[in-house]
Amino acid sequence: MTFHLDPGKTALILIDVQNGTLAMPLAPYDRATLIAATQRLGQAFLAAGAPIVTVTIAFSQDGGDRLAQAVDMPMQLPAGGPPPGWSELAPEIAALPATVSIVKRQWSAFFGTELDLQLRRRGVSSIVIGGIATNFGVESTARDGWQHGYAVIVAEDASTSLGAEMHEFALTKTLPRVSRIRSSADIIAALGHKG
Repeated sequence: MTFHLDPGKTALILIDVQNGTLAMPLAPYDRATLIAATQRLGQAFLAAGAPIVTVTIAFSQDGGDRLAQAVDMPMQLPAGGPPPGWSELAPEIAALPATVSIVKRQWSAFFGTELDLQLRRRGVSSIVIGGIATNFGVESTARDGWQHGYAVIVAEDASTSLGAEMHEFALTKTLPRVSRIRSSADIIAALGHKG
C-alpha cells in the first residue's frame, strides 16, 4: 500500500526505548530487532530533515508521581523505585539527535506533557509512532494523537510488547481504528528515502 509522508509535516515519536523497558521480556520483537528498526526510522527521518521526538517514562524514587488508582493488574516497579539508569534512552537511540525530548509519567506521551505544543509549533500534522509497549505507550499515544487531530501511523516492526498476543491484538483490533499500521520500510519509502 503506497502512501506519502511530507517530511516537513511529519514527526517520528519513539516511545520508552529506554534501559528499564528494554530489560523486560519483549515479544514479538526482541531488543536487538526493535533497536535496529527504530534506528533505521530515526536515520531516515534525520536524512529527510523531519523532527524526531524521544519519549521516556520516569518516576521519582518514592513513586509519588505515578498514577495510583485501584486496578486489577497494577504495573509494578522494582522495590525501592527504579534502579539508576532505568529511564535513560538506549545508547543507540540517545545517539539520534532528537528535536524534542519528552518525559512522561503515564502511558501517553501527550497527557501532562508539552508534546502537542511542540509538534504544532513545528507544523507537524502527521506522526509516526514506535517503541515499547505496543498496547500501552504506543497505543495510548496513538489514541491521544488521533484525538488531537494528527494523522497517526504506527510502525509495526518498530514496536513491541510484553507478549506477541498483546502486540497483535493492539495492531489488529484497536490501533487500526485510530491509525494506519505500516512497516518501517514502507514508512521510509513514504518519506522518499531508502534505508
